[in-house]
Amino acid sequence: MNSGDDGNGIMNKYDTIIFDMDGTLLDTLEDLTDSVNHALAYFGLPMRTMKEIRSFVGNGIKQLIDLSVPDGKDNARFKDVFDLFARHYSGNCMKKTSPYPGILELLQELKNEGHKLAVVSNKFDDAVKDLNRHFFSKFISAAIGEKKDVRRKPAPDALLSAIDQLKSDKGKTVYVGDSAIDIQTAKNAGVRCISVTWGFCEKEFLAASGAEIMIDLPKELLGLI
Repeated sequence: MNSGDDGNGIMNKYDTIIFDMDGTLLDTLEDLTDSVNHALAYFGLPMRTMKEIRSFVGNGIKQLIDLSVPDGKDNARFKDVFDLFARHYSGNCMKKTSPYPGILELLQELKNEGHKLAVVSNKFDDAVKDLNRHFFSKFISAAIGEKKDVRRKPAPDALLSAIDQLKSDKGKTVYVGDSAIDIQTAKNAGVRCISVTWGFCEKEFLAASGAEIMIDLPKELLGLI
């Protein structure tokens, strides 16, 4: 654990924990890769490696497809690939996806301690809600993804909306994520951020992106709050 606090539990004033989804709660990389490659292959476009997809995720599915398709949005097949990916992923987003080790135990402990919990993700809203219902319905009631009336992260809209839904406030909220976008989202919303190192970004990248507090295992979050 790399912490920006004083080691004396100063984070115990936070009772609201909001999580990113992909790379933080769920390892979604295989299903994302399979759906991207299904759409690319259908239209005769070169497929992507899992390592490439890992570097593309975090800023919504349009950005994911923009980076996956040769020439991005300038490719005449961009919309076709995007639409097919969205349909395929909606029906196949739980085939290989699973919570990271220790996540379910963490959420149970946080719930037992009375913390307010939510998910805020740049994944499209229907998938966020479906995945949350499937994996985390016992722990998390508020789940917000990308939709027309909510700007995607790093805009603070969804994070602030989740805080409102939980009837909490920014001063009592921590946002937990695995990317530079999550760090910036928390900053834009005026909340503290904890970065996890088990997700899609390397520890060195997170540090260079301004991470103040990093944890290597889910259980370390309990020691902070």
